[in-house]
Amino acid sequence: MEIHIRNLVKHYTNTRAVNDISFSFGSGQIFGFIGPNGAGKSTTMRIMATLDEPTTGDVLIDGVSVVEYPEISRKKIGYVPDSLPEHSDISVHEYLDFFARAYGLKGDKRRRVVQEIEEFTNLMGIREKHINALSKGMKNRVSVARALVHDPPVLIMDEPASGLDPRARIELRELLKALAGQGKAILISSHILTELSEICSGAVFIERGKLLRAGTLDKLLADNEPYRTLVIRPISGVAALYKHLLLQPNVKGARLVEDHVEVNLEGNDQHSADLLIALVKDGFRIIEFHSQKANLEKIFMTVTRGEVQ
Repeated sequence: MEIHIRNLVKHYTNTRAVNDISFSFGSGQIFGFIGPNGAGKSTTMRIMATLDEPTTGDVLIDGVSVVEYPEISRKKIGYVPDSLPEHSDISVHEYLDFFARAYGLKGDKRRRVVQEIEEFTNLMGIREKHINALSKGMKNRVSVARALVHDPPVLIMDEPASGLDPRARIELRELLKALAGQGKAILISSHILTELSEICSGAVFIERGKLLRAGTLDKLLADNEPYRTLVIRPISGVAALYKHLLLQPNVKGARLVEDHVEVNLEGNDQHSADLLIALVKDGFRIIEFHSQKANLEKIFMTVTRGEVQ
């Protein structure tokens, strides 16, 4: 499953909310959609979900245009808006059952699917509660469940972590990892960049409707930093390790940070493996050795200017 956003443009009177945006992602990937408020993220996502039409451009889901064939595209998309409507007269179970019926599920299959979704999203304990009686975190979970009812291969999620408490954010993060593990392609907007770094395989940065940077985290990090950063922690002798590292080939810098050393290494995975082998041969007992995760906050501050439309 490949999703291609091609030259997307959206005008509102005198405002160009989306200005010629193009990027791609696919099955098993979680892409973060990152930008300041008013950058055009929600507009782009609504177009992808067939809720708005672009002025020009298109979104292709496995080659199918969401503009020309919205009814086909909707079957492939699960959309999670930034807020769930307030419903005082419908329970969680009734709400999910309604959408299961709307997607054409019938009889025992519908009942089985709804129950499986409730179990998967941990909603069984609140299935009889009314929507308007739920916390923000529970409403977000219901919104995710509704988006999964028809088992779409693509999920578009607009700020699903907004207003969640720490436990709910952790549970959402684990849920997204599980969904990506099932092969779903996920685009998620969020302002919590440290958490996106933990789950995303790629990211898209936009500002004032314009694309600034897009790609996998490895590519973004390589474009933003000339070297990869390794974290190396020995069981003892960190000062000696620091001095030794400065003499190693391809090491372009090192910083001593409490009980570990952060190393700027020029090269690829093979160079990282060679460095570890050399350190062990030289007698250093290494208990931690890994590449530092992409710092989305640093990339965000580098590529954006804080401008709004």
